[in-house]
Amino acid sequence: MTACVVDRTASVDRAMTGMSEAGVRVVALSWVDNAGISRVKAVPLGRLPQLAARGVGMSPVFDTFLVDDSTARADGHGSPVGDLLLLPDMDRLVPLAAQPGWAWAPADRYSQDGAPYPGCHRSFVSRMVQGAKDQGLSLRMGFETEWSTGPGGLGDGPAYGLSRLADSGAYLLDVVDALTAQGVEVLQVHPEYEPGQFEVSTAADGPLGAADTAVLVRHTVRSVSHAHGLRASFAPLAEPSGIGNGGHVHLSLWRGEENLMHGGTGPHGMTSEGEAFLAGVLRSLPALTAIGCPTPASYLRLAPSAWAGAYGCWGWENREAALRFVTGPAQTASHCANAEIKSFDQAANPYLVVGSVIAAGLAGCEEALRLPEEYTDDPAHADPGELARRGIERLPAGLEEAVRHLEGSAVLRKAMGDHLFGSVLAVRAAEARLFTDRTRAETVEATRWRY
Repeated sequence: MTACVVDRTASVDRAMTGMSEAGVRVVALSWVDNAGISRVKAVPLGRLPQLAARGVGMSPVFDTFLVDDSTARADGHGSPVGDLLLLPDMDRLVPLAAQPGWAWAPADRYSQDGAPYPGCHRSFVSRMVQGAKDQGLSLRMGFETEWSTGPGGLGDGPAYGLSRLADSGAYLLDVVDALTAQGVEVLQVHPEYEPGQFEVSTAADGPLGAADTAVLVRHTVRSVSHAHGLRASFAPLAEPSGIGNGGHVHLSLWRGEENLMHGGTGPHGMTSEGEAFLAGVLRSLPALTAIGCPTPASYLRLAPSAWAGAYGCWGWENREAALRFVTGPAQTASHCANAEIKSFDQAANPYLVVGSVIAAGLAGCEEALRLPEEYTDDPAHADPGELARRGIERLPAGLEEAVRHLEGSAVLRKAMGDHLFGSVLAVRAAEARLFTDRTRAETVEATRWRY
């Protein structure tokens, strides 16, 4: 096997320290498929050293799994023939606080000869991170996680209402305690807009770490919810009449210790590089929508005047813009200035999200793009002629439209490579067909508990 596999064995002893003392007996290895579903294989703790060196088998057919566990038919993608290797990232191995006896680690996918598998999403992120590093750049990223326990589930009452803590306080305490015990830094936790809906925000990290943490946070919330007799939905819509669950992504671009979103002469203090990166993201947002809003259910949520960022514009603290720029308090802006992509939801594969966003931003840097004039109101209430004059368009209103933009994106095709790009397109097209004749209620019902 190649060094990229063998090198992992050096960290086994360090990662295993304390696992037995913590009562861990089984380790869950997870990856996320192109439909946004977290999949798992699990092994007894005693087999972990062997597994870290040699991996555990899994079929490449998962590349074309859909949300309902059917598969897309696509030449060269998702064949049931052959096998891959799952190898755990031992540096992320952690006991699961809400599931005693279990530990979790994200897994990379390799070919049988030990070469990185071209469809591996974590490898895709690592390539994009290296591309930024080659330009002397790094990124800090983080996800907001929203979920619903349903009307009447827990915490009914006003949006963001303090009164909702009366019946949800113990539940949220357990969520925070479990995340903290797993080394996840919680920034905020609170009741959200809808009855029974909540949000937790976690600290920024490198792109790969941020995506790993997004997977861990969701699974932790699921486990804590189960212990409280609840069920957590991360679907774009948990109820047909709802506002929905977002998966907002925050990002900042750095050169060494300098936050390039601050201290410059560009809009709201951006440096030229920071502005170019965001301009690249904004330009690619129609194609990125197929990555961050990957299911027909996503477009039930991505509606105007719903804080979903349905229009391809940017603005300072504008929660109706797809790209919201956040400076933070003046005394902390040098560290805290960042941008938030509001359009995405949690049906998305977080690895595909962070890798694709980096690719789009780096393309903006390479071309020294500049942001258009910011928009300072809700675009849904604007005169259509004014929006047209300023080049502001509605983001794709359906998955088929988003897929057409993705197909035409040379930036994302090059970044992902033919194999990964082709399998993503195959899954998106198949899911669009899967839901063609379904009503809004039927689509919500079919996706409510899948993510």
